[in-house]
Amino acid sequence: MPRRMTVPDQHLTEIRLDSQELLKGRFLHAFRDSVQLPNGQTATREYVVHPGAVMVVPLLEVAPGQWHVVLERQFRYPVGQVMIEFPAGKLDPGEASLACAQRELIEETGYRAAEWARAGVLHPVISYSTEFIDIWFARGLTAGERQLDAGEFLDVFLATPAELLHWCMSGQVTDGKTLAGALWLQNVQSGAWVLDWQSAPGTGCAA
Repeated sequence: MPRRMTVPDQHLTEIRLDSQELLKGRFLHAFRDSVQLPNGQTATREYVVHPGAVMVVPLLEVAPGQWHVVLERQFRYPVGQVMIEFPAGKLDPGEASLACAQRELIEETGYRAAEWARAGVLHPVISYSTEFIDIWFARGLTAGERQLDAGEFLDVFLATPAELLHWCMSGQVTDGKTLAGALWLQNVQSGAWVLDWQSAPGTGCAA
Protein backbone atom coordinates (compact mmCIF):
# COMPACT_ATOMS: atom_id res chain seq x y z
CA MET A 1 0.00 0.00 0.00
CA PRO A 2 1.10 3.62 -0.51
CA ARG A 3 3.40 4.93 2.24
CA ARG A 4 2.40 7.92 4.29
CA MET A 5 4.36 11.14 3.72
CA THR A 6 5.64 10.99 7.34
CA VAL A 7 7.59 7.74 6.78
CA PRO A 8 11.41 8.30 6.74
CA ASP A 9 12.91 8.40 3.25
CA GLN A 10 16.11 6.38 3.70
CA HIS A 11 14.67 3.51 1.65
CA LEU A 12 14.40 5.89 -1.34
CA THR A 13 17.52 8.04 -1.00
CA GLU A 14 20.43 7.83 -3.44
CA ILE A 15 23.98 8.65 -2.29
CA ARG A 16 26.44 10.46 -4.55
CA LEU A 17 29.71 8.57 -5.01
CA ASP A 18 31.41 10.63 -7.73
CA SER A 19 30.68 13.68 -9.88
CA GLN A 20 31.93 14.68 -13.34
CA GLU A 21 31.40 18.11 -14.90
CA LEU A 22 30.05 17.79 -18.46
CA LEU A 23 29.41 21.39 -19.48
CA LYS A 24 29.78 24.86 -18.03
CA GLY A 25 28.10 27.42 -20.26
CA ARG A 26 26.92 30.96 -19.68
CA PHE A 27 23.66 29.64 -18.28
CA LEU A 28 23.75 25.84 -17.94
CA HIS A 29 26.06 23.76 -15.76
CA ALA A 30 25.72 20.02 -16.41
CA PHE A 31 27.05 17.06 -14.41
CA ARG A 32 27.11 13.27 -14.54
CA ASP A 33 27.15 11.66 -11.09
CA SER A 34 27.67 8.08 -9.97
CA VAL A 35 25.21 7.21 -7.19
CA GLN A 36 24.54 4.33 -4.87
CA LEU A 37 20.95 3.13 -5.03
CA PRO A 38 18.94 2.10 -1.95
CA ASN A 39 19.59 -1.58 -2.82
CA GLY A 40 23.37 -1.03 -2.89
CA GLN A 41 23.77 -1.10 -6.67
CA THR A 42 25.15 1.88 -8.61
CA ALA A 43 23.72 4.03 -11.38
CA THR A 44 24.47 7.31 -13.19
CA ARG A 45 22.49 10.53 -12.98
CA GLU A 46 22.88 13.40 -15.46
CA TYR A 47 21.48 16.75 -14.42
CA VAL A 48 21.73 20.51 -14.85
CA VAL A 49 22.50 22.89 -11.98
CA HIS A 50 20.25 25.97 -12.21
CA PRO A 51 20.44 29.19 -10.15
CA GLY A 52 16.69 29.27 -9.53
CA ALA A 53 14.03 31.62 -10.85
CA VAL A 54 10.83 33.47 -10.06
CA MET A 55 7.45 33.73 -11.74
CA VAL A 56 4.97 36.55 -11.18
CA VAL A 57 1.17 36.33 -11.39
CA PRO A 58 0.34 40.04 -11.89
CA LEU A 59 -3.26 41.03 -11.09
CA LEU A 60 -4.55 44.23 -12.69
CA GLU A 61 -7.86 45.66 -11.42
CA VAL A 62 -9.48 47.03 -14.59
CA ALA A 63 -12.73 47.95 -12.78
CA PRO A 64 -13.83 47.66 -9.14
CA GLY A 65 -13.67 43.94 -8.32
CA GLN A 66 -12.79 43.02 -11.92
CA TRP A 67 -9.31 41.53 -12.34
CA HIS A 68 -7.21 40.68 -15.35
CA VAL A 69 -3.85 38.92 -15.42
CA VAL A 70 -0.79 40.22 -17.22
CA LEU A 71 0.66 37.65 -19.61
CA GLU A 72 3.40 37.45 -22.20
CA ARG A 73 3.93 35.84 -25.59
CA GLN A 74 7.53 34.84 -26.24
CA PHE A 75 9.31 32.60 -28.74
CA ARG A 76 11.07 29.73 -26.97
CA TYR A 77 13.84 28.34 -29.14
CA PRO A 78 14.10 24.78 -27.69
CA VAL A 79 10.44 24.03 -28.51
CA GLY A 80 10.35 26.22 -31.60
CA GLN A 81 7.15 28.11 -30.87
CA VAL A 82 5.66 31.19 -29.26
CA MET A 83 4.44 30.40 -25.74
CA ILE A 84 1.92 32.14 -23.48
CA GLU A 85 3.52 32.66 -20.08
CA PHE A 86 3.45 34.62 -16.86
CA PRO A 87 6.43 36.99 -16.43
CA ALA A 88 9.45 35.10 -15.09
CA GLY A 89 13.20 35.15 -14.92
CA LYS A 90 16.23 33.64 -13.23
CA LEU A 91 17.82 34.85 -10.02
CA ASP A 92 21.03 36.85 -10.26
CA PRO A 93 23.85 35.76 -7.91
CA GLY A 94 22.98 36.74 -4.35
CA GLU A 95 19.62 38.24 -5.37
CA ALA A 96 16.63 37.84 -3.05
CA SER A 97 13.55 36.20 -4.50
CA LEU A 98 11.23 39.21 -4.04
CA ALA A 99 13.81 41.60 -5.48
CA CYS A 100 14.09 39.36 -8.53
CA ALA A 101 10.30 39.23 -8.92
CA GLN A 102 10.05 43.02 -8.74
CA ARG A 103 12.90 43.43 -11.22
CA GLU A 104 11.52 40.94 -13.74
CA LEU A 105 8.01 42.44 -13.60
CA ILE A 106 9.35 45.91 -14.37
CA GLU A 107 11.82 44.76 -17.02
CA GLU A 108 9.42 42.54 -18.94
CA THR A 109 6.06 44.32 -18.53
CA GLY A 110 6.77 47.85 -17.25
CA TYR A 111 4.40 47.33 -14.32
CA ARG A 112 5.29 48.06 -10.70
CA ALA A 113 3.26 46.48 -7.90
CA ALA A 114 2.32 47.94 -4.51
CA GLU A 115 1.65 44.57 -2.88
CA TRP A 116 3.24 41.16 -3.13
CA ALA A 117 2.47 37.66 -1.85
CA ARG A 118 4.66 34.58 -2.14
CA ALA A 119 2.48 31.65 -3.11
CA GLY A 120 4.97 28.77 -3.06
CA VAL A 121 7.72 27.05 -4.96
CA LEU A 122 7.69 24.94 -8.12
CA HIS A 123 10.28 22.34 -9.19
CA PRO A 124 9.60 22.16 -12.94
CA VAL A 125 12.06 19.47 -14.10
CA ILE A 126 12.93 17.28 -11.11
CA SER A 127 14.31 14.45 -13.25
CA TYR A 128 17.23 16.43 -14.69
CA SER A 129 17.61 19.86 -13.08
CA THR A 130 18.01 21.54 -9.69
CA GLU A 131 15.80 24.40 -10.92
CA PHE A 132 13.19 25.86 -8.59
CA ILE A 133 10.76 28.68 -9.33
CA ASP A 134 9.32 30.87 -6.58
CA ILE A 135 5.73 31.82 -7.39
CA TRP A 136 4.75 35.40 -6.52
CA PHE A 137 1.44 37.25 -6.84
CA ALA A 138 1.47 41.01 -7.42
CA ARG A 139 -1.33 43.58 -7.29
CA GLY A 140 -1.75 47.34 -7.08
CA LEU A 141 -0.15 47.64 -10.50
CA THR A 142 0.95 50.89 -12.11
CA ALA A 143 2.14 50.95 -15.71
CA GLY A 144 5.52 52.21 -16.88
CA GLU A 145 8.20 51.64 -19.48
CA ARG A 146 9.60 48.17 -20.08
CA GLN A 147 13.33 47.56 -19.71
CA LEU A 148 13.89 44.47 -21.84
CA ASP A 149 17.30 42.83 -21.95
CA ALA A 150 19.29 43.06 -25.17
CA GLY A 151 18.03 40.38 -27.54
CA GLU A 152 14.77 39.88 -25.61
CA PHE A 153 11.54 40.11 -27.60
CA LEU A 154 8.08 39.54 -26.14
CA ASP A 155 4.53 40.84 -26.27
CA VAL A 156 2.60 41.80 -23.13
CA PHE A 157 -1.18 41.47 -23.01
CA LEU A 158 -4.10 41.18 -20.58
CA ALA A 159 -6.54 38.30 -20.18
CA THR A 160 -9.31 37.42 -17.81
CA PRO A 161 -8.68 34.51 -15.44
CA ALA A 162 -11.45 32.62 -17.25
CA GLU A 163 -9.66 33.10 -20.58
CA LEU A 164 -6.40 31.84 -19.10
CA LEU A 165 -8.05 28.74 -17.65
CA HIS A 166 -9.73 28.04 -20.99
CA TRP A 167 -6.36 28.25 -22.77
CA CYS A 168 -4.90 25.84 -20.21
CA MET A 169 -7.76 23.40 -20.80
CA SER A 170 -7.59 23.69 -24.61
CA GLY A 171 -3.83 23.23 -24.82
CA GLN A 172 -2.99 26.77 -25.93
CA VAL A 173 -1.04 27.18 -22.67
CA THR A 174 1.42 24.33 -22.12
CA ASP A 175 4.20 26.08 -20.19
CA GLY A 176 4.53 24.22 -16.90
CA LYS A 177 5.11 27.20 -14.63
CA THR A 178 2.15 29.07 -16.14
CA LEU A 179 -0.09 26.03 -15.63
CA ALA A 180 1.00 25.98 -11.98
CA GLY A 181 0.32 29.71 -11.73
CA ALA A 182 -3.16 29.18 -13.17
CA LEU A 183 -3.83 26.50 -10.53
CA TRP A 184 -2.82 28.90 -7.78
CA LEU A 185 -4.91 31.69 -9.33
CA GLN A 186 -8.00 29.48 -9.53
CA ASN A 187 -7.73 28.45 -5.89
CA VAL A 188 -6.96 31.97 -4.66
CA GLN A 189 -9.99 33.30 -6.53
CA SER A 190 -12.23 30.62 -5.02
CA GLY A 191 -10.94 31.35 -1.51
CA ALA A 192 -9.61 27.82 -1.08
CA TRP A 193 -6.00 29.07 -0.88
CA VAL A 194 -5.15 32.26 1.04
CA LEU A 195 -2.24 34.57 0.27
CA ASP A 196 -0.33 36.69 2.79
CA TRP A 197 -0.11 40.06 1.06
CA GLN A 198 2.67 42.47 2.02
CA SER A 199 3.51 45.99 0.94
CA ALA A 200 6.35 46.33 -1.50
CA PRO A 201 9.42 47.89 0.14
CA GLY A 202 9.19 51.68 0.05
CA THR A 203 5.55 51.90 -1.07
CA GLY A 204 3.96 52.54 2.31
CA CYS A 205 0.80 50.73 1.20
CA ALA A 206 -1.22 48.73 3.72
CA ALA A 207 -1.10 44.97 3.20
